[in-house]
Amino acid sequence: MLDVLKGQRTYALVGHGGSGKTSLAEMLLFAAGETDRLGKIEEGTTLLDFEPEEIKRRGSIQPAFARLLWKKNPHYLIDTPGDNNFNGDLGYLLAAADSALFVIDAVDGVKPLTRKLWKQVKEAGLPALIVINKMDRDRADFDMAFASIAEQLGVKPVLLQMPMGQRESFKGVVDVLENKAYVFDGKGGAAPADVPGDMADDVAVMRETMIENIAESDETLMEAYLEEGALSAEQIAEGLSKGVAAGLLAPVVVCAALENKGGSLLLDAAQALLPSPLAHAPFVGDDGSERLSRDDLPVSAFVCKTIADPYAGQLSVLRVLSGQLSSDMSLANPERDGKERIGQLLFLKGKETVPCKEAIGPGAIVAVPKLKNTHTGDTLCDEKARFVLDRPKMAQQLITYALAAAEKGEEDKVYQAVHKLLDEDLTLRLFRDEETGDILLSGMGQLHIETAVEKAKRRFKVEILLKTPKVPYRETLKGKADVQGRHKKQTGGRGQFGDCFVRFEPKRPGEGYEFEDAIVGGSIPRQYIPAVDKGVQESAQRGFLSGNPVVDFKATLYDGSYHNVDSSEMAFKIAGSLAFKKACETAGMRLLEPYMLVSVSVPDQYMGDIIGDLSSRRGKVLGSDSVAGVTEIKAHVPMNEILRYAPDLRSMTGGQGVFTMEFAHYEEAPPPVVEKVVAEYRKSRGEE
Repeated sequence: MLDVLKGQRTYALVGHGGSGKTSLAEMLLFAAGETDRLGKIEEGTTLLDFEPEEIKRRGSIQPAFARLLWKKNPHYLIDTPGDNNFNGDLGYLLAAADSALFVIDAVDGVKPLTRKLWKQVKEAGLPALIVINKMDRDRADFDMAFASIAEQLGVKPVLLQMPMGQRESFKGVVDVLENKAYVFDGKGGAAPADVPGDMADDVAVMRETMIENIAESDETLMEAYLEEGALSAEQIAEGLSKGVAAGLLAPVVVCAALENKGGSLLLDAAQALLPSPLAHAPFVGDDGSERLSRDDLPVSAFVCKTIADPYAGQLSVLRVLSGQLSSDMSLANPERDGKERIGQLLFLKGKETVPCKEAIGPGAIVAVPKLKNTHTGDTLCDEKARFVLDRPKMAQQLITYALAAAEKGEEDKVYQAVHKLLDEDLTLRLFRDEETGDILLSGMGQLHIETAVEKAKRRFKVEILLKTPKVPYRETLKGKADVQGRHKKQTGGRGQFGDCFVRFEPKRPGEGYEFEDAIVGGSIPRQYIPAVDKGVQESAQRGFLSGNPVVDFKATLYDGSYHNVDSSEMAFKIAGSLAFKKACETAGMRLLEPYMLVSVSVPDQYMGDIIGDLSSRRGKVLGSDSVAGVTEIKAHVPMNEILRYAPDLRSMTGGQGVFTMEFAHYEEAPPPVVEKVVAEYRKSRGEE
């Protein structure tokens, strides 16, 4: 198995949406003979984008996996979505890879989202081979795209291939290291040729630059280069491999995936420069332990994705971390205190599956059907050698929508249908709002939520309506109030009597609720005092102005009276509730609205428009910072004004802007907002 592992490659295709990753994967599969036709996204015929929602929108909404053999070496590839709506679980996919093919569009070069994705690849510790794709497109600009790598990604690009022509004249590449040209034959191959005369000088300059960059990445090579003025072919090859593995150098190649130009050369480059699983850094466990990527250690495997297959049922996609995995093994799932029987192992090729009949080692990616209680992010391991991979970070959900059933009474059906998607997509969060009763679905953006709902409708035959959820406003007291809450009711039999005097006062933001028992002399028996507290809290939860909870106040119970027969916990609970309502009327109320900390990254030319837009949303800009042509703007913005920000930002920046947001604090809402919220609340209650 050791020989197999040395030649094995496991890489993730990473890049911004529209850079052509899926087309690139299709080209690689075709070049390796895994498919006899080149699938096209525009025609909905690709192997890797097979969900109806992907075909409809012509883009990946979930990762896809494939295995190919290149010159008898197994390659496992992971095609990751590039759209911000669908790549929130990228950390889990990068944890399953040994390296990355980082794809950049020759038309747009490095975009803000490209920088974010590159940072994630680097944080995952993965070496990368950069692929400038779409060299055949009308506005392709190789010089711009290549320059943007060094300027904006902060890495030394090592140009392995110079394009021979671009746009409609892109016909081949020059291997800078070998000083040899390759002309595309129109069938996916490339025939050797002489370097064009008009490119010879440029190739010589680029080769010298490459050697200097390689030498600078290693002290020993640098000394040899300074002494000899040159490096041998062996030194160059070794230095390049080491520099790539250490993340100091990023080799760059070019291709045009849609026209099947460059597939075999790219596979050769991946085979020569990307590391085998044996070179992977030790995996770190949740307890700080380490596990080497070796086949002679106890078996462990990380579940990087769960897929719902219409025929095989639920498929758990595993990356083997250590040891050898084979069918009919029994493994432990330490996080769930359970055991799993590994049945059949399946190699994936998009939606197709191929039985795996041999034992597989580190780096292999394989699907296992029908595991009983194993979920994405879990680690399966040898029962006698516990190892649980420390889970990668997940992106925070950015937007929340309320779900409703098209037909009354089918709310539970809606909840269950969407709940079944959660194992597949960890970036979705489904919950019920105790305040409003809404079924809420959080995700990475509007398109993410809409796509999830479409999928639930299609799979589970349930009609779901999307509506904007209620913003979680809060209320608080304006001032102090000293009130009496008295509940007296005579019904013919035993009556109800509870009487309390309570002093209410506001507290500072974030200090929460406090109840003080200041009763002396037994004016209220001890057993009834908690009931007053409960009555106040329950009324505060229901709100006074807008139906939202009242927060940050203190209630001091200091006096009252009781009846030996008619007093009860329920009577004092009602008395406490009445006291609270009277205090709200007496002290007056303020409506608080949630503010979000929003961070927006856009090309510099859009900075003014973005700041103006945030200000129009009542946002308070905190500052901005520009690095390599990209400005990051931070602002506090009311949640109500930012709920639908994702499509607006996409429209303002032509899809080049990205943002994150998280809860910051509450602030008092201005009168127009108060009037609107209160009016909507009264309307919902049928009040005038």
